[in-house]
Amino acid sequence: MEDLEKGEISNTAFVDGQNLHLGTTQALIPWKIDLYKFREYLRKKYQVTKAFYFLGVVDEARNDLYTRIQDAGFILIFRQHTNFMVGKKKGNVDSDIIFSIMKSLYKNEIPDQIVLVAGDGDYKMLVDFLIQESRLKKILFPDQERASSLYKKIDLSFKANLNESDVRKKIGLI
Repeated sequence: MEDLEKGEISNTAFVDGQNLHLGTTQALIPWKIDLYKFREYLRKKYQVTKAFYFLGVVDEARNDLYTRIQDAGFILIFRQHTNFMVGKKKGNVDSDIIFSIMKSLYKNEIPDQIVLVAGDGDYKMLVDFLIQESRLKKILFPDQERASSLYKKIDLSFKANLNESDVRKKIGLI
């Protein structure tokens, strides 16, 4: 972790890579995210000093993508599968992200708050818990139109839409 001045905020981001990819490329107006700009956006807007990017199984044909993710400043985490399951199912990293967040909180490895980048309803109980414990900075929906309806009752101060035009201009590929 970067050296922080006393009192400086150090939030941690957890990115569901499949949610991010599908939420942007399958939006009503599809677009692609610039990982470098996105990582800088997380740092500046949400004071994210550490960002974990979760993906499904390793596919050697995508090594360029993995390199770009890491070069942009994300810590890449892959879902563990047996050799039998590789190629037979989607990544489904939801439980890995939930477990990683809870483990990090338990071990006091997250100094301040959490930024979650996802949109499916599997995270709703986690989000409720993080809000209750004052540990959620923001849930960033790749496309709020496609986000789970379970999040409708969450206060607006806890959610943001990456698909808004002003945000897309900041983090999208030109």
